[in-house]
Amino acid sequence: MKSFSQLIICILLLTSCNQQKQQTQTEFITKSKFTVEGKKVIVYTTADSTNLRLTITDTLKFRELLQPLETQICVFVDPDKAFQTLLGIGGALTDASAETFAKMPEAKQQEFLKAYFDKQQGIGYTLARTNIQSCDFSSGSYTYITEGDRELKSFSIGHDMQYRIPFIKKAISAAGGKLTLFASPWSPPAFMKLNKDMLHGGKLNPEFYQPWASYYTKFVKAYEQAGIPVWGISIQNEPMATQKWESCIYTAEEERDFLKNFLGPTMEKEGLGDKKIIVWDHNRDLMYQRAKVIFDDPEASKYAWGMGFHWYEDWSGGTPMYDNVALVHEAWPDKNLMFTEGCPEKFNAMYFNWSLGEEYGRSMINDFNHGMTGFTDWNILLDETGGPNHVQNFCFAPVHFDTKTGQMIYTNSFYYIGHFSKFVHPGAKRIISSASRSQLLTTSFINMDGKVVVIVMNQSDKKITYNLCIGSKASEVSTLPHSIQTLVL
Repeated sequence: MKSFSQLIICILLLTSCNQQKQQTQTEFITKSKFTVEGKKVIVYTTADSTNLRLTITDTLKFRELLQPLETQICVFVDPDKAFQTLLGIGGALTDASAETFAKMPEAKQQEFLKAYFDKQQGIGYTLARTNIQSCDFSSGSYTYITEGDRELKSFSIGHDMQYRIPFIKKAISAAGGKLTLFASPWSPPAFMKLNKDMLHGGKLNPEFYQPWASYYTKFVKAYEQAGIPVWGISIQNEPMATQKWESCIYTAEEERDFLKNFLGPTMEKEGLGDKKIIVWDHNRDLMYQRAKVIFDDPEASKYAWGMGFHWYEDWSGGTPMYDNVALVHEAWPDKNLMFTEGCPEKFNAMYFNWSLGEEYGRSMINDFNHGMTGFTDWNILLDETGGPNHVQNFCFAPVHFDTKTGQMIYTNSFYYIGHFSKFVHPGAKRIISSASRSQLLTTSFINMDGKVVVIVMNQSDKKITYNLCIGSKASEVSTLPHSIQTLVL
């Protein structure tokens, strides 16, 4: 009995020590003033027209710099001003990615998994998205039930057992056993829709609101029974886009009412109230209007973890609308904003076009600075056609595998995303990062271990020398034309 009491005391002491350690770590970020004393700056670089790819290019020290001149280019970082917490950075584990992965020899599969998910030797992805039944990046349309089964008695994820579930399991294992995964539907089964077609838009028939709400819960439970934890779901991929592939239209009011009267209550009833629900999951252009309708309704808003958004609003000929992300963040600061999809479209096999990566760098920096808490790329892997895609909507991925030659192709997008995902970890806080020249884009974070991570992107054609300034200390850094750097201190 005495030994048992001693064991209990030891467990309580260990628990107390761990809690104190976690509390101390949190206090380091929130209360302690950051200092550069005794710190060096390690610079990692990826640059156009060079072989530099996430390569250490410098180790720098700080010097005194009380008042920079107008002629001195600076990036000012203030670790004492902290903002949103990072959920994670990652990409989508689609049917197309899984099928392409299955065609790789074992050695290439291991190389791929290590490249994306290993925290030391890769770029350390921690976040992932997958599709609920088919999407355009599937080899064909399919559902998990027999057509017409409104009771969902035939529900089975058997289709996904061939490629996607084994692929996701390997990704989770490569990530160290934990990957924050959310799932999105592209369309309900055809018989549940007014147009009787999974493709070409259409709407969910109101008489099937409840069966469709139950469909999500069956998917989550089936995946978790298969050994894949599901962190959350989005309600509908791109609910205002009528596409030639799987798609379904919801007005803001329809999405609000489906969430508040069916999906939210059904998730809770089925014991899934802890799963996060993401609304919108479409472009930045209309996101404020969607947020207004859903988040201003308390009975709908209580079920919504936050809002997902994409980057395709430039289809109209305009430019990315980053300010709309900031507007939603300012209006509803308690709601999370996650980038849920984006990729360079219209695949043309020009793998080494430098603009591919710069689109990611520009988007990630601006969206993080406007309040984004997580970033999810689209397909993490595609083949030499930019597919497979059953409606020929071929696109780029950061990594392509040529199934004919056996070659793995890493585009510069992989490295640009890696400048964030490899160094900025879940739980990190964004901090102030301000450049004195528009040629430089920048964002910064402080990790839970107290390390500061500064990302600087040079979008100009010229080499630029700048001062990394923290308080009255500065370190002089050189950045190559069309490059991205991560500075760790």
